[in-house]
Amino acid sequence: MRRGVLVKIICVLLVSISGFAQKNKPLQLEDIYKNNVFKQKRFGPVRWMKDNAGYSTLKRNTEVGGKDIVRYEAKTGKKSIIVSASSLVPKGETKPIIIYDYVWSEDNSKLLIFTNTRKVWRYHTRGDYWVLNLKTNTLNRLGKSLPSSTLMFAKFSPDASKIAYVSDLNIYVEDLNKHTIKQITTDGGDHIINGTFDWVYEEELSCRDGFRWSPDGENIAYWQSDTKDVGTFYMINNIDSIYSKPIPLPYPKVGTKLSAVKVGVISANGGETKWFNIPGDPKNNYLARMDFIPNSNEVMIQQLNRRQNTNKIWVGDIYSMAINNILVEKDDAFLDVHDDIRWLENEQYFTWSSERDGWFHLFKVSRDGKEVKPITKGDFDVVKINCIDPKGGYVYYIASPNNFTQRYLYRSRINGKGEAERITPVSNSGQNAYQISANAKWGIQVFQNATTPPKYALVSLPKHKEIRVLEANNDLKKTYDALALKPKDFIKIDIGDDVLDAWMIKPIDFDPNKKYPLLFYVYGEPAGSTVQDSWSGGDLWHQYMAQQGYIVMSIDNRGTKTPRGNKWRKSIYGQIGILASEDQSKAAKKILSTYNFIDPDRLGIWGWSGGGQMTLNCMFRYPEIYKSGLAVSFVSDQRLYDATYQERYMGLLEDNAKGYHDGSPINFAQHLEGNLMIIHGTADDNVHYQSFEMLVNKLIKHNKMFDMMSYPMRAHSIYERENTSYHLRQTMEAFWKTNLPAGGR
Repeated sequence: MRRGVLVKIICVLLVSISGFAQKNKPLQLEDIYKNNVFKQKRFGPVRWMKDNAGYSTLKRNTEVGGKDIVRYEAKTGKKSIIVSASSLVPKGETKPIIIYDYVWSEDNSKLLIFTNTRKVWRYHTRGDYWVLNLKTNTLNRLGKSLPSSTLMFAKFSPDASKIAYVSDLNIYVEDLNKHTIKQITTDGGDHIINGTFDWVYEEELSCRDGFRWSPDGENIAYWQSDTKDVGTFYMINNIDSIYSKPIPLPYPKVGTKLSAVKVGVISANGGETKWFNIPGDPKNNYLARMDFIPNSNEVMIQQLNRRQNTNKIWVGDIYSMAINNILVEKDDAFLDVHDDIRWLENEQYFTWSSERDGWFHLFKVSRDGKEVKPITKGDFDVVKINCIDPKGGYVYYIASPNNFTQRYLYRSRINGKGEAERITPVSNSGQNAYQISANAKWGIQVFQNATTPPKYALVSLPKHKEIRVLEANNDLKKTYDALALKPKDFIKIDIGDDVLDAWMIKPIDFDPNKKYPLLFYVYGEPAGSTVQDSWSGGDLWHQYMAQQGYIVMSIDNRGTKTPRGNKWRKSIYGQIGILASEDQSKAAKKILSTYNFIDPDRLGIWGWSGGGQMTLNCMFRYPEIYKSGLAVSFVSDQRLYDATYQERYMGLLEDNAKGYHDGSPINFAQHLEGNLMIIHGTADDNVHYQSFEMLVNKLIKHNKMFDMMSYPMRAHSIYERENTSYHLRQTMEAFWKTNLPAGGR
């Protein structure tokens, strides 16, 4: 054999062996939580341009650094740089501004850039803003006389001649032509909040940006919150100084006083604020939404009562300050607030989301509220409204009538005639999301499923023709596929009361003749769902545990946030922790009787936040089933959590004292029999470390042995500071391997 041929054969063999080794390389915790091996690429942020013929996005500039803002023509894909990163270099600087977010003015002539951002609780909502005038190519920082990185929610006036923003709890208006700054509210500070919100409004009602420009640009309507009667919770920083530092947090717990919130109107030039006199105690109602009606001097305000089962819709005139109640939405259990209002037919009608027929649908309502007609209809839920196109006569929305773990684009006629029409093709089996142009001709589709990372593509509508792929995450897909993991099996579990959705992951070397430990992952509350056919980062933690020799399962009990109708979602009302743990226990028994390869003596459960609470409830209420449990960032006593969330789903404490008691795992801690580990961050502003300490105290009282880990100055997600995520997962792995031995037997 010639030497050259031999070398080629050896090379081929080496490549083959290398490929085989790579394909069978086991999943490592370091690769997930330290080495960023499974990094997902995103596309955007995308902004559809005013002409709907193209969109803008960001693209790295290799010459000067930073990012260009680039326009792509939807039809042809032709690229043009609208704003070069070189235009975003401030005077005296050498580097362009780092774009965290950007917004176009209505006519696309000016660009507002958000940068140098800071977190306020959960989100980056405070920072610096710059405005680029594309006609004059001038770049100016807003609020130059104000402290750096204190501006929030900057917004163009309708004609883009001014910008309003919040700084240190007051509202300012800056004239972009004269470069003058006017402070229009002056009482913000201490317990008065103007133009933004307290912790609970942000967390539970998704209220962050607290002011609105009037359509003519002459006035600003805004929320003001008075937190003086809200109880203060103190977190303690013990690690950044030799003396501890208390961190005060106004936080209304169950049954305590809320912020007093009102809506007022002030001239954009300053002056006195006029306040709407909305009936009801402002400390026992929520002003959950407020917006101007287009082309008018009226605002629409949504007022939720404290029980959150009644939503009164008010229309207020900003000059006379007269208010009129045009609509009342009620539910026997609770209502969620939605942002699906779009004005139609010269502002004589508006769209409105409701579960009044037992399913979540979109309705068309007359301006006076007297006429309410369905737009979407049928025995299915509308999950999300994507686009309302009055000219084309359709509303586009996400739904999944036949598979509650998946999501697809549908459309219905605004006039309510005809049947719902599915737009997403059958080939895109999984979850689909869309960012649709205002004229409904184009959409940025994001497709994913449990084994496919997000794929971004431009599609033409309504035929859903794929025009071009924008980002396919092919490298991530190859890296993931090389692991040769067992995909999730989506299954149904009949518990008698209902049929539940679930998934199962088996070990790579699964042998049906052996018995394996079973690890349940649980959430179980109305705010979310764990059984979804989505990428979810590849669910690599659970895949890793399966690779170690565990069968991993997750079940959506009744009451979880899935599109299964009002009856399903509201079944949990007043019995958080009670119904869910019952459903989970029934499902566990059904699984044990169905699958011979599961070892009933090695059955564990774990969860985070509401799932941590559910883990504790299952461990304490059904100790004969669950042998080991791990609860992270949990609520041990429901009275300790915030009033807005807990009272929405449990009712008021005065009306449901027994439900609060029976749904709180701390009251059943004496029944612990198995192995338990609890984990919490001491700087958790959401579910306070107090919940952890109170449970520890109760377990000690009953002489129960358990493991615990505290993460100092980490918040609810326990990821802040160096090496935290990796350390946390190692801690969790060690607990499971010690208390729920891995592998088939």
